[in-house]
Amino acid sequence: MSHRFNPTSLREYDIRGIVGETLGEPDAYAVGRTFGTLIKRKGGSRVAVGRDGRLSSPALAQELVRGLTESGVDVVRIGMSPTPMLYFAEAELEVDGGIQITGSHNPGHYNGFKMVFFHTAFFGQDIQKLGRMAAEGDWEEGSGNVADADIEELYVERLLQNFDGKPYRIGWDAGNGAAGPVLERLVQRLPGEHHTIFTEVDGTFPNHHPDPTVESNLADLKALVAEKGLDFGIAFDGDADRIGAIDGMGRVIWGDQLLAVLAEPVLRELPGSTIIADVKASQALYDRIAELGGKPVMWKTGHSLIKSKMKETGAPLAGEMSGHIFFAHEWYGFDDAIYAAIRLIRAVSQLGGSLTEIRSAMPDMINTPEMRFQVDESRKFPVVDEVLARLKAQGANVDPTDGARVNTEDGWWLLRASNTQDVLVARAEARSEEGLERLVAQIDEQLAASGLSRGPQVTH
Repeated sequence: MSHRFNPTSLREYDIRGIVGETLGEPDAYAVGRTFGTLIKRKGGSRVAVGRDGRLSSPALAQELVRGLTESGVDVVRIGMSPTPMLYFAEAELEVDGGIQITGSHNPGHYNGFKMVFFHTAFFGQDIQKLGRMAAEGDWEEGSGNVADADIEELYVERLLQNFDGKPYRIGWDAGNGAAGPVLERLVQRLPGEHHTIFTEVDGTFPNHHPDPTVESNLADLKALVAEKGLDFGIAFDGDADRIGAIDGMGRVIWGDQLLAVLAEPVLRELPGSTIIADVKASQALYDRIAELGGKPVMWKTGHSLIKSKMKETGAPLAGEMSGHIFFAHEWYGFDDAIYAAIRLIRAVSQLGGSLTEIRSAMPDMINTPEMRFQVDESRKFPVVDEVLARLKAQGANVDPTDGARVNTEDGWWLLRASNTQDVLVARAEARSEEGLERLVAQIDEQLAASGLSRGPQVTH
């Protein structure tokens, strides 16, 4: 017996696809059977399993658990949960790995699997190896047991440990994602006044798409904050590993700006620490970390890559433009948007003002949104290599950490290949509108030299 995955589902950071087209219950069984085999061969015996609120998740969970137990490992089911609660279970329960069934911030007809292996991110070559083993039927056999664990209360208690925040008036948007039940329990214990919307878990996401990094998805939260005159608002994606935020004036606090706010109290407590951000982050963030006495490190985009870099450098905090925020300071090092929200309340309290005042004090950089456009899968990495070669020949100031990030007198621009889609990603930031136009023109010039042009915007 063996199984072949649709190759498009084996992504860099997880396994993900369209249910009924590129992903189904036989895939879930094969993930369980192969992951269980890997756990068993490394001397492990138990795996935690969680699932988000999508309509396809219960059936996928059933087959995943069957695959795990038939490989001979025991399963601890934590039920419907945000992804960070599965990460919490993997860190705190006596297990050797964890799998969350989730389509993350994708539309409701997507689903997938995020995995943790012996407290370490499972990604890249690990996922490719899992695919090869399944294709070969390289599976252990056995008969594991299944147990259930209700850890929601434990998780909420841990979120509130060391909480020293002030009583703010906050709006919260769970986006009908898996964060809802945890959020309702959490706000009952937080000081201040809290207004929640869309906390009913609904895998069809009837109110808006569950991705708070797209400004149009924050319209309901902006309306709530404006109507009630709240201090600020917080939103989560479908599985609550990405955070979005707005201030009292409805201005978006982007991922790199959030990281600048969160870094300040951490650097007061741990002077000189390394703070990591991805290549899409503003130069203003890196400058701010240095100004606060920290050591800014620019790293590759991708939550698994960032987590690995944190372990390597001992960084207490990291973040991405996409709203993944990682705390190792007083937390576990995984991306948890609910915990990031708690730390945001604490940070604003410690900085002694309001989030609106903090946002107003930030330098106004002029930048493009993330520009994502389709290219042939076989061309995306070669195009970036061609661009890097031309820039090197021109003597340009280039950082090749993840694609090409080019510094000029006007500011900087970035061109990189997505690890998860057949997409090129570009971004530019300048000190003036004219400078921004020149930077975008340089991106277009490089694309043209490789026979491409920026097409229509592609979603995540």
